[in-house]
Amino acid sequence: MQNPYHTNPVSIQGSSALVPVDLNENGVDSHNDVKNDGYQQILEADLHSFGMKIKQHEDNVNNLNAQKSKMEDSILQLQVTIGKSESSGTFTIDNGDSPLSISEEEVNKLIMQHEKSAASILCQIKTRYKAQASHVSPIKDVVGIVATLGQVEDDNLSRLFSEYLGLDTMLALVCRTIEGVKALEMHDKDGSVDKSFGLHGLGASIGRALDGRFQVICLESLRPYAGTFMADDAQRKLDILNPRLPNGACPAGFLGFAVNMINIDSSNLFCVAPNGCGLRETLFYNLFSRTQVYKTRADMAQALPFICDGAISLDGGIIKSCGVYYLGNREDVDVRFPRPARSMGIDNSLKLEMQLKDLKSQKENILEDLKREQTMLDVAKYNFQKKKNEYIRFLAESSANATQVQTTPDRLRRRS
Repeated sequence: MQNPYHTNPVSIQGSSALVPVDLNENGVDSHNDVKNDGYQQILEADLHSFGMKIKQHEDNVNNLNAQKSKMEDSILQLQVTIGKSESSGTFTIDNGDSPLSISEEEVNKLIMQHEKSAASILCQIKTRYKAQASHVSPIKDVVGIVATLGQVEDDNLSRLFSEYLGLDTMLALVCRTIEGVKALEMHDKDGSVDKSFGLHGLGASIGRALDGRFQVICLESLRPYAGTFMADDAQRKLDILNPRLPNGACPAGFLGFAVNMINIDSSNLFCVAPNGCGLRETLFYNLFSRTQVYKTRADMAQALPFICDGAISLDGGIIKSCGVYYLGNREDVDVRFPRPARSMGIDNSLKLEMQLKDLKSQKENILEDLKREQTMLDVAKYNFQKKKNEYIRFLAESSANATQVQTTPDRLRRRS
């Protein structure tokens, strides 16, 4: 029979015997190399596949988390709108003679009780001259009084906002331009107020002397909110980022931002200030900035790391600004924001309830999808790590075998 192996006799030093050596040994090694290369390619393909799955599931998880955050914001806004914050029921501070919600007409009457104030004189002029009041020279640039330029759905919130701002600010006059501010008051050469000019002269003409200082807010001089507005929101609420915990959720008890809880007449939503801005992004943003509203003092205290521009809690807690706390008993300000003239009707309320229910259902579906994607992500990561370990072991074994094959000829040459 023909020998299938091609051999040549090789003389081994120190022996006269001729030892046959397989010259096809390298061919067997080459076959093993090809086999190993194929297995390596399979492992690398598996690693690539698992890596792509991980990226896909991570993208899905991030997308679902973004949807969940957006859904939570929508639910929060809707809850505030329909009174689900429970501010009226659970957290109204009752001292035995809690006042009822007031109308804009009642607010004007309360303002006029502060007889020596600039706001009272302005109300008197408007009452007396009615439509012609806007043409009275000293006050034709005046937009109104802070207390009458916004409305608040809930009486408890209205009282809290009034206490937060203080009586002087609630009675402040709001002018469009700096020229309008100058028209309200003139001074003599010695710096004293000219009582016959401006608002002082108007007060004297109706028998109401203006006494003491009064605040005037100039819209032209305010720095407006520079961000965007909530999409499809008739009230043009400011799209301010909600505070977020590391897990992406809002702090417990967070209800929203005070600046977005003020209702504004449609006529004052646009082009009130000379720069074309409305009252929310100018007047009320400068009054409240990013003041947050929480359900309780305890919730507010837990959220302190996320509060930078003040906070209010429905049970009476007030943080005026970062590090400035209002303590002690509540002190009601008699002049406060009125309730909107037309509250939500029953049909509209039911419609909003259905919307809220639908949003909550959508959120539950998102949470289920998120849970499923997270599980699939964990499985993909486990499989990737398992295949990675297998690949590392293969590389280590291949390296060891290659080293062994390389040292064999060296040993043979040394022996020859």
